[in-house]
Amino acid sequence: MVVSSLQNAVLAAFSPDGSLSVAEPGFRPRAGQTAMASAVAEAIENREVLVVEAGTGVGKTYAYLVPALLSGQRLLVSTATKALQDQLFARDLPRLVGALGLPLRMARLKGRSSYLCLERLERVRQGKTAPQDPQVLRAVAAVERWSKITRTGDLGELSALDERSPVVPLVTSTKDNCVGSDCAHWQDCHVNLARQEAMQADVVVINHHLLFADMDVRESGVAQLLPSTGVVVIDEAHQLNDIGVQFAGETLSSQQLIGYARDVLRSTSVHARGMADWLVLCATLEQAMRELRLQAGKPPVGGRLPWQGVTPQGLDAQRWRAALVHLGQSLRALLTPLAVMEAMAADLQRVYERGAELLTRLARFAAAADEDCVRWLEVGTQQLRMLESPLSIARIMRERLLGRVLDEENHSDQRNLDKGASWIFTSATLGRDAQLSWFVEPCGLRGARVLKVDSPFDYPRQAGLYIPQPFAAAGSAQHSQQVAQLALDGAQRLGGRTLVLTTTLKALNSISAALRNGLGLFGELEVLVQGEAPKLALIQRFMAAGAAPQAPSARGCILVASATFWEGVDLPGDVLQLVVIDKLPFPPPDDPLVEARSRQLQSVGRHAFQDYMLPEAAMALKQGAGRLIRSETDQGVLAVCDARLATMAYGAELVAALPPMQLLLSQGEFEARLEALAQRRDKA
Repeated sequence: MVVSSLQNAVLAAFSPDGSLSVAEPGFRPRAGQTAMASAVAEAIENREVLVVEAGTGVGKTYAYLVPALLSGQRLLVSTATKALQDQLFARDLPRLVGALGLPLRMARLKGRSSYLCLERLERVRQGKTAPQDPQVLRAVAAVERWSKITRTGDLGELSALDERSPVVPLVTSTKDNCVGSDCAHWQDCHVNLARQEAMQADVVVINHHLLFADMDVRESGVAQLLPSTGVVVIDEAHQLNDIGVQFAGETLSSQQLIGYARDVLRSTSVHARGMADWLVLCATLEQAMRELRLQAGKPPVGGRLPWQGVTPQGLDAQRWRAALVHLGQSLRALLTPLAVMEAMAADLQRVYERGAELLTRLARFAAAADEDCVRWLEVGTQQLRMLESPLSIARIMRERLLGRVLDEENHSDQRNLDKGASWIFTSATLGRDAQLSWFVEPCGLRGARVLKVDSPFDYPRQAGLYIPQPFAAAGSAQHSQQVAQLALDGAQRLGGRTLVLTTTLKALNSISAALRNGLGLFGELEVLVQGEAPKLALIQRFMAAGAAPQAPSARGCILVASATFWEGVDLPGDVLQLVVIDKLPFPPPDDPLVEARSRQLQSVGRHAFQDYMLPEAAMALKQGAGRLIRSETDQGVLAVCDARLATMAYGAELVAALPPMQLLLSQGEFEARLEALAQRRDKA
């Protein structure tokens, strides 16, 4: 094997006396990390597509950053969330660039909804969109004070502002309501400045949402970056397909249409006052939208209605169709006078083009969905969204992003090496088999080079797996009560330090309520619940409690969470010693996307449960289990409160997907392990 100059430079950097060891006293070479870095260097040299599953603790961030930075090529890194994006940009990259002594310009680019819009803030200040809620008014005032000192306009700088706050849409723009170059603040626009900075940088950090949100060159800015990028790294790649299908399809919401009507009324009052009965036309469109929402009925469990034909499941076809047609007619009636007047002002031209696009989208939802797409209706208490997405991002990845053909039989890249970028996809969980087909197939990457790097952790020594038996059946009335009792017993032995991961919000509410009832108002432990505070605040409170000495007045914490807490949560050391998973995380069978993917597999003679549901559960379970052991010195117990893991034939496959923890066969062994953890902590 011929070692390239880049590989030599990478191996030197990771050596015991290399630049990383010199710059970071705590750095220790790891065989897996060096092997991954060498493979990334080779892929960059050969301009290949490389898929790497790097087990927890490998140090994958440095393993891809070092060769990418040393290559001298422009680097684009995409992360799964804005939180990971911020961590990479603010902590990992500066530290590494300094260690390698590279004079590189770095930039972070997010979607426009992450940046303050000066024009929208001015409208709020002038009372044109003034909120009435006093709390919202106070939050807007805080944003205005911050606006005078921020350089980036990134709302992430405001730690007290939750991204779900109603203030965010008031002070940010969308593609639809941005007034473009006619804006008085165009030269100072934070979105434009962020894109300009990204275009001039050597290293750009984005997120998966931005990668897919709008592939049009004029909107996201990403399409402008890709042609001049030599290396593209997709970190936390296991989320790529799910995020991609959300943005690769079509969406039409009641908020878009009602917001459009109000923007038309505002624009015409300035540029076309009295030239049509704008108030009636806009009010008619809003009313038609509300009528369509009424036809959707009460929000269903889960909020989604499958939509296989021309009518969403369970709705009256005739009434739905009549309401949809009336909405289209109302939108067309508004566009008719706008078409005559659009040349009078750029603002009128923009709203006309925007309305024409909305009408085209509405016509799409009035017809049957394409065979290779899934369509559904999301119904809220007052709003609805019509959505249509492809079942996977395979075609989009091959045709619109990678720009290459992968030879699936010979597992080779058939692209001209003089063009395009090297693509590196990596995560701790990408598949159960050697080909990582759970990730590779839906992402259109069959034929890519694949590498699996095992975790350096000694799982049999560091962690135990407990499957309590007998136990109430998952989904039964008693199940959540028993999960709460197991978590409470364990947390009381450990002084808190317990994370409960649930598969549904219903279970989250039931388990947290049972824990609080069991502890009482002045219990020795505090129960933290997802949704009652921002995610970062919950994690900081949990970490502070776990790190505190066990003084008589100290209160440990039990954190009960779902959804986003299954991954991306790093709680190393003795802060977290027990992870409780309520039940096996199978995809909900009534979810429209799950139903459509199952039907597609069955249509070609494959087994939906074995080929889709089981691999999805295995990857989610592995992600949840990954919260427990985060360093070589961590120790803890994973309790999965689902007897199917031990009693069903497929349980062995799921256990095999987990790290090789020691199996705790009885309640006595479970309690003994917890007692050993408590004693270990007390001695520390």
